[in-house]
Amino acid sequence: MMTKEGLGMASRMIGMRGKSGFRMMATALAAACAMAALPGNAAGPQGVTRIDTGVHRIGKAEAPLTLTEYVSYTCPHCAHFEHEAGKELIVAYAATGKASVVVRNMVRDPADLAAALLTNCGGDDRFIANHGAVMGAQDEWLGRLRAATPAQRARYETGSFGSRMQALARDAGLYDIMVRRGYEKAQLDRCLADEAKARQLSANAASYRAQGVSGTPSFAIGDVLLAGTHDWASLKPQLDARIDR
Repeated sequence: MMTKEGLGMASRMIGMRGKSGFRMMATALAAACAMAALPGNAAGPQGVTRIDTGVHRIGKAEAPLTLTEYVSYTCPHCAHFEHEAGKELIVAYAATGKASVVVRNMVRDPADLAAALLTNCGGDDRFIANHGAVMGAQDEWLGRLRAATPAQRARYETGSFGSRMQALARDAGLYDIMVRRGYEKAQLDRCLADEAKARQLSANAASYRAQGVSGTPSFAIGDVLLAGTHDWASLKPQLDARIDR
């Protein structure tokens, strides 16, 4: 259920137009942050389960420990974390049953929203590979958006919600990434035009902020949000210490 705060954020993001809207997107694209991500490998025999819109569990729900990650697709450090630790999280933790990993999309700008709509397109079993493909090509597609012409940028701010998301995804090359994943363009068009899903993704992000997730990457083990933990070097010792108890 969406809170009033979540609905407000969703409306602002989905209805974003004009110079202020593009400035918000451009600022977010340029800003450096650190955000965790999982790669596009299979999650082992446990598989992937969609808990909610933009929320996926890798591994067994009954695992003794649950690690939650709050992720964004327009955060450059996400790709670094994926390269550094993503495979290990799946292979050494989720697939072995030591922990389950819950990935929560925490959208923060229109480009991030378009990417999240695409990674959440299709069956639950497609999410991890979609996620890895979009993260793996992050430098390329963010670079294309930063180099967008004024005429291209105008298309991100006018027209229907679907047309704005589709223009953004097309110029970024996100369609190409997903077509290589076996999607048809018509299916991608439908996913990018899904305003109900977009509102839920945005409302979820507002809810996470209300719960104290103020920066990225943010991690929680069980119900405990880990303060000052924003990279693999600081996360891994805490994760291992709890597993070894």
